[in-house]
Amino acid sequence: MADTDKHQGGDIKTILAEKRLDDDIEFRQERIKTVGRGDVERALSEPAGSYGKEKLLALVSPAAEGYIEQMAQLAHQLTLQRFGRTIRLYAPLYLSNFCVNDCVYCGFNREHHFDRIRLSVEQAVAEADIIASEGFRDILLVSSEDRDFVSVDYLAELARKLREKFCCISVEVYQMSEAEYARLFAAGIEGVTLYQETYRRDKYSHYHPGGPKADYDVRLGGLDCVAAAGMREVGLGVLLGLADWRVETLALAEHAHYLMKRYWQSHVSISFPRLRPARDVERSQFKYLLTDRNLVQMMLALRLCFADVGLVLSTRERAELRDHLVKLGITKMSAGSKTNPGGYSGRTGAVEQFEIDDTRTPAEIAEMLKSQGLEPVWKDWDEAFIES
Repeated sequence: MADTDKHQGGDIKTILAEKRLDDDIEFRQERIKTVGRGDVERALSEPAGSYGKEKLLALVSPAAEGYIEQMAQLAHQLTLQRFGRTIRLYAPLYLSNFCVNDCVYCGFNREHHFDRIRLSVEQAVAEADIIASEGFRDILLVSSEDRDFVSVDYLAELARKLREKFCCISVEVYQMSEAEYARLFAAGIEGVTLYQETYRRDKYSHYHPGGPKADYDVRLGGLDCVAAAGMREVGLGVLLGLADWRVETLALAEHAHYLMKRYWQSHVSISFPRLRPARDVERSQFKYLLTDRNLVQMMLALRLCFADVGLVLSTRERAELRDHLVKLGITKMSAGSKTNPGGYSGRTGAVEQFEIDDTRTPAEIAEMLKSQGLEPVWKDWDEAFIES
């Protein structure tokens, strides 16, 4: 793992510390409270899609809540201009629910007792065949931290077997070194999603009491390794509900801005996972749960600061809310998701990482998008683009 140290925190660690976004955040919280209507109106008068720290601070403030409709109109217009009427569709494929971490919020926590499941490469290919039969050409390989089984060799072999069926293969697994990500890229994996979960150091330690993921600084440097390895897609986000969403948005934006400046060859996307019920996880312990209106404000604020960032929405959200959000800056969404290994074939009855909320089929999601004048995109990339 020596390559991981090469990018351990790096500049983003310094940026967050200097701007007091990773610790001692009371300063930022008090600053947000001082924002007035005039500050919000000035922020909205700036070019849509341009990033500024004070602009974003104004747009996530309580004072901006009265401007949600105006923000929505501007975000919709900007997204149409930059992305057209398209929404990319993808499906997650869970490979294992064995884990070596103690993440408090996760159903796969190593301290939880249940029959764990791992998919062989052949079983994973069979699950992927079901996903492909539903129309998907964009697949996200997901696993708990199970390096002994879901190894780099396993993922590379699986990717090689899936390349004929899928034009875009991404992973959301344990953190790797730059050299390991480069091996995956060579095998046909073009995207990596790696959530910091929370940028608050004290909260991060609380929610990650043990396991390899417990090191905040190593985690923070992970996306440097991803981008330096040449990955085409770099996905980041926070688990919404672990800390104050307004300050988390400011830290998340700084991280995205840093990645875009330093690794211009990679496309950055931001996801918005909200805490969902999970096995043996007590929901009452989480004191920062977002309302739907909070989520909308966060999405709109980020779109109005980042014109070309992808905004990703999963089936964690209920159907009615997703139907409304697709015109507010979203560019990619999952459909028909299963969050347990073997979930698509229904053979295993394995424990889920969390409960999804939107249970509609991929075909139903595609019809919903068409009914709103949007175009569901199952495939938007092909290796032939590189070869040509």
